[in-house]
Amino acid sequence: MIDLYTWPTPNGHKVHIALEELGLSYDVHPINIGQGDQFTEEFLRISPNNKIPAMIDTDGPGGEPISVFESGAMLMYLAEKTGELMPTGPRGRVETLEWLMFQMGGLGPMLGQAHHFRQYAPETIDYAVNRYTNEAARLYGVLDRRLAGREWLAGEMYSIADIACFPWIRPYENQGQVLADFPNLKRWFDVIAARPAVERGVAVLADVRPPKLDDEAKEKLFGASQYQKR
Repeated sequence: MIDLYTWPTPNGHKVHIALEELGLSYDVHPINIGQGDQFTEEFLRISPNNKIPAMIDTDGPGGEPISVFESGAMLMYLAEKTGELMPTGPRGRVETLEWLMFQMGGLGPMLGQAHHFRQYAPETIDYAVNRYTNEAARLYGVLDRRLAGREWLAGEMYSIADIACFPWIRPYENQGQVLADFPNLKRWFDVIAARPAVERGVAVLADVRPPKLDDEAKEKLFGASQYQKR
């Protein structure tokens, strides 16, 4: 059994989708990041960087429990645990890890900044809005070129690379993008969005996330709470 500590964000959805695709049993423990649940001692023991998601697999290596934080590491752990969602050949594996790292090091952070300066910043900073909106478009272009003439991002199979990138494209309008401008990416996106396991994954905790962040939530996410010594 996997105890999953999460919230319905793109990083949370990555692991929700993987667990649903793999058919693994898991219990959801909501970590309401707008109320500061990510700063509790209990959560910090398994996620020292106070970020969701994190998990405890009670049936880890050698049958012993193991905790895992960082969504990319969680995807790799789940793929290796089950032998699924990762090509077995060395070339396919390398490609999968390349595009997983692309998401972790570029796509997620840059689109996150686009979200922040377009949606949540207390004042409009044109330089930041333009920089991150343009960077989002550039990264969409990278994905669109990669998907020209191929079904998936890595190897010949749907993998954790696709699962990692997909949730970050879902809020494309908030990033100032028109998905139709990237036809290969849109085709890939629509195919993944229609998968039953993906539909179940993005529905996890969707009914408890507030539609907008209030001032208290913004402070917990972006204010002094982030920088308190713990």
